[in-house]
Amino acid sequence: MPTQCNVDKFAFGRVAGRRVEAAFDGGVITSDAGALLLGRLDQAIGLIERLSSCLTDGRDPDLIEHALPTLLRQRVIGIALGYEDLNDHDRLRFDPVLAVLAGKLEAERKGCAPLAGKSTLNRLEHAPVGEGGRYHKISHDATAIEAVFVDLFRDAHPNPPEEIVLDLDSTDDPLHGHQESRFFQGYYDNYCYLPLYIFCGRHLLAAKLRPANIDASAGAVEEVERLVTRIRSRWPEVRIVLQADSGFARDVLMSWCEANRVEFLFGLAKNPRLLAAVEAELQDAQQRFEATHQAARVFKDFTYQTRDSWSRARRVIGKAEHLPGGANPRFVVTSLCPERWAARALYEEFYCGRGEMENRIKECPLDLFADRTSTATLKANQLRLWFASFAYVLLDSLRRLALGGTHLARATCGSLRLKLLKLGALVKISVRRAKIAFASVCPDRDLWARACARLTPATG
Repeated sequence: MPTQCNVDKFAFGRVAGRRVEAAFDGGVITSDAGALLLGRLDQAIGLIERLSSCLTDGRDPDLIEHALPTLLRQRVIGIALGYEDLNDHDRLRFDPVLAVLAGKLEAERKGCAPLAGKSTLNRLEHAPVGEGGRYHKISHDATAIEAVFVDLFRDAHPNPPEEIVLDLDSTDDPLHGHQESRFFQGYYDNYCYLPLYIFCGRHLLAAKLRPANIDASAGAVEEVERLVTRIRSRWPEVRIVLQADSGFARDVLMSWCEANRVEFLFGLAKNPRLLAAVEAELQDAQQRFEATHQAARVFKDFTYQTRDSWSRARRVIGKAEHLPGGANPRFVVTSLCPERWAARALYEEFYCGRGEMENRIKECPLDLFADRTSTATLKANQLRLWFASFAYVLLDSLRRLALGGTHLARATCGSLRLKLLKLGALVKISVRRAKIAFASVCPDRDLWARACARLTPATG
C-alpha cells in the first residue's frame, strides 16, 4: 500500500546530505517589488497627477472603490511591468506592492480587492463617444493628454536648451481584427494602423494613431505646429530642427517650417534627375573603390527643385557611394545653411544619427505593448497607445533621473524591467508598517539602492 503524501510539499531528492523540499508556504510574496522605484519616480515628475487632470470621472462617488488616479497608476505601471492585457489585473489586484503604490493596502468596501480588476479598468479604456452608458462613464480630453507629453519634456530641462531636434517617423501597428479605420497598407503588406511618433532624443513628445490609408506625412504639420507652439511658449528663442525620412519631404511641411523659423533635414527619394546631378560623383566614387577595394563616398551640395510639387528650390545633399555591391546613392533636403553644416558632416553626423530614434520606436511595441490596439474603436485604441506611451515616459525618466552614469543609463525598457523592477520580495504587513523584504542576493541591489537614493527628495 503506497504511503500517503502531502500534496502541499514537493520533494527534489538530496543535495549535500540534505533533503530538498518545496512548498507554497512562503507567505505573501510579490515578483514586482522593484516597482517601488516607479512610485517614487511618479512622485518626482507628477505623471499620474497630470494625467488624472485630463480625464473626467462620471461615476457616482458614493459607489466608487477605485478612484481615477488608482486606475491610471495601476494601468500605466502595469504596462511598465510587462502586463499588457487587462485580464492580467484580475490577479494583480491582490499584489501588495501595486497596492502600496496605489496608496491603499485594503479595500474600503467589503468583498473588494485593494486594486481594480479587468472589468473596472475596461471602464477606463473604453473611451466612450458622447454618452457612455451605464458602465462607461470615464471620458478624456485628448488635447490635454497630448499636452502632458510636452509639459513633461519641458520640465525635464531646468534651463532652456539652445537647440532641439524633433525626429518624426511613422510605423505599422498590425491589426488582427476588424477595428474601426482598419485598412490594408501596401508598403507594410498588412492591415494596420499607421501611428506617427515624434521624439526629441529619448523624450517622447507625440504618439498619434492614424489609419493606414494615408500618406506617411499626413497630419505632420498639425502635430509639429502644436508641439512648436507649446515648446516656444516657454522657450521662445529655442532653435528647432525637424528630422525625418523621405516620407516627410513634402512641400507643405517644408513650407511651414520656412514660414515659422523651424529648420528641417529630410531624406529625399532618388529619381532620374537627382541621379543625373551626381553622375560625376558616382563615377569618382567607383574609381576610388576600384583603386582601394574599400567603400568610397563623395558628396555633392547643390540646389534642386521638383518640376511640380515644390514651391521653391532648396538645398540638397547627394551622397555618391560605391560599395562592394555597387552604387548606393542617397539624398537629403535641408534648410540648414552650408556655413553651419558642410555636406559630409550634415549627412554622416546629423542625418545618420536618426537611427537612434528608430530604436526608441521599437521599444514602444516590443517592450511596452504599444501595438495592443485590439479594441473596437480608433478613439479607444488611441487611449491604449497613450497609456503605453506614458509607461515609456516613466521608464525613460528612470534612465534619466536615476541611472545616469551607470551601465543601465542607456538600457532598453525591457532590460530595466528585468534588472530593476521584476524583483521578488517577501511582504509583511503589520499594524505599524508594510515591510518589503528583497532577496539578500539580488544581483543589482547596489544599483537599485543608488537609483532609489537619487529619487528620494532632499530633506532639511
